[in-house]
Amino acid sequence: MKSITFLLLFFTSLLSFGKERIIVVSQKGDGNFTTIQQAFDAVASGSSSYTRIKVKPGIYSEKVVLGQDKQRIIVEGEDATKTTITWADHTGKVVNGDTINTYSSWSASIRANEVVFSNITFENSAGPVGQAVACEVLGDKVVFKGCRFLGNQDTFFTRGPGRIYLEDCYIEGTTDFIFGTSIAVFERCTIHSKKNSYVTAASTPEGNRYGYIFFRCKLTGNDEATKVYLGRPWRSFAKTIFVSCELGGHILPEGWHNWNKKDAEKTAFYAEYQSTGAGASPSTRAPWTKQLSKNEADELTLANIFGKDGYRKGYDDNWNPSSLLKRIK
Repeated sequence: MKSITFLLLFFTSLLSFGKERIIVVSQKGDGNFTTIQQAFDAVASGSSSYTRIKVKPGIYSEKVVLGQDKQRIIVEGEDATKTTITWADHTGKVVNGDTINTYSSWSASIRANEVVFSNITFENSAGPVGQAVACEVLGDKVVFKGCRFLGNQDTFFTRGPGRIYLEDCYIEGTTDFIFGTSIAVFERCTIHSKKNSYVTAASTPEGNRYGYIFFRCKLTGNDEATKVYLGRPWRSFAKTIFVSCELGGHILPEGWHNWNKKDAEKTAFYAEYQSTGAGASPSTRAPWTKQLSKNEADELTLANIFGKDGYRKGYDDNWNPSSLLKRIK
């Protein structure tokens, strides 16, 4: 009898292996949880199957962490304009006796691997008070589709050594509002500057083949944003490329800034290919930056960018973000 029971349990586990688990978050109480953090905590550590978290519309005022022990997660909102994760930490703010800095100012910290977010807004509502991160990413193979990132200085922090893909997203900020070390691709995103400053501040590690690459993005600005640089090197080997992007008139003719680091002009790689719009001005760009040839631009495929040799220490495998995108319903 015991052997029959064991066999039944064994075959039941086989049938459930790989089956997607669904968690619903709703502030109205008609889901499994009322907060996003509760849903994140409920995801099994090291799961071999996917967990789908459906987030109902609402303003979720919580500082959330998706831990590094989690993986294979789909987080779906119904409408990014109606589904927001928001918090208001910023540098200099004191919380429980500790002073917040850039690395602890985030509203959402994504540390898990193989994660996709769709139709979610990440917001830091602290206002223009210094560094205030809306979302930081430390995991590998992280996808954002149709998401919004709202803030001022340091809105989106690509903090880890992993690979990130953003498609049809909106990112706004003031200074260095896309910054960090990751290999990140931005596809058809709107990048909105709220004042005169810098869009990107990559800190690409020495030896990485790639840093930030923007494909077919649109760069816009507020009325007060009239003198904006595409980027400056937070670290000396920063890499940032804009490919077939539409640049508004707020982008300065020189395009790029060296952050007053003359030596960084020799090590940073800043480039464009076929920029359009009022801010496109190849002939006036900083002389230490580059306009790519067609052959060089053709090499910028997702397979090359996210290949296992793109990182100086190497990844375990090649990656194509379509594997996660196809899971969005």
